[in-house]
Amino acid sequence: MILAAGRGERMRPLTDTCPKPLLAVAGKPLIVRHIERLAAAGIVDLVINHAHLGHMLEAALGDGAACGVHIRFSPEPPGALETAGGIRQAMQFLGDDPFVVINGDVFCDADLKALAAKAGTLSATGDLAHLLLIDNPEHHPQGDFALLDGRVLDGREPRLTFSGLAAYHPKIFANIEAGQHARLAPQLRAAMAEDRVSGEHYRGRWVDVGTPQRLAALDARLRDEASGK
Repeated sequence: MILAAGRGERMRPLTDTCPKPLLAVAGKPLIVRHIERLAAAGIVDLVINHAHLGHMLEAALGDGAACGVHIRFSPEPPGALETAGGIRQAMQFLGDDPFVVINGDVFCDADLKALAAKAGTLSATGDLAHLLLIDNPEHHPQGDFALLDGRVLDGREPRLTFSGLAAYHPKIFANIEAGQHARLAPQLRAAMAEDRVSGEHYRGRWVDVGTPQRLAALDARLRDEASGK
């Protein structure tokens, strides 16, 4: 699942006329970069949620055939349902098996095939989630969760930042009703309290493209790399 329902307030005015995941870096929309990397990893059945200007996402991406994938869209009401609520709303498409989730507004070169493999182990291990954590970026210096011997913990130090890339077992959303607004953090913390969240420290490239300035910086960097600078 690619999360694409956010309003992108910090990206305004760019997101007044374009959903944030359709903003382009080096000539290609962020969400298309995700789709291409998912397809390359053999992950071809995709669910994308949307709310703000969602019709533009559907028009731009269609059924995904152009990228070699199959896309189903999960519309949400104005204002969206928050992360956990959006995932729960899409469960009709996601099914009963563990799955991978990616934030639509990040740029990342994580190994998606390995993350999908982790999803495949959740039922056997009894874990409800596997998170990719990163070094704390400048705009989020306090971090989110601690990582100790492959387990993700709340209320411990030092903390890393959750990347927005994870594998989830559907059971972690079982207490949420379809259509309910629900944040992800409380679900994760409840699972951590039961020691049912694993994780790893991802040290590759990751950019939260959350402001026009970060978007422009990433665009310039990718264009320089493409030109060999």
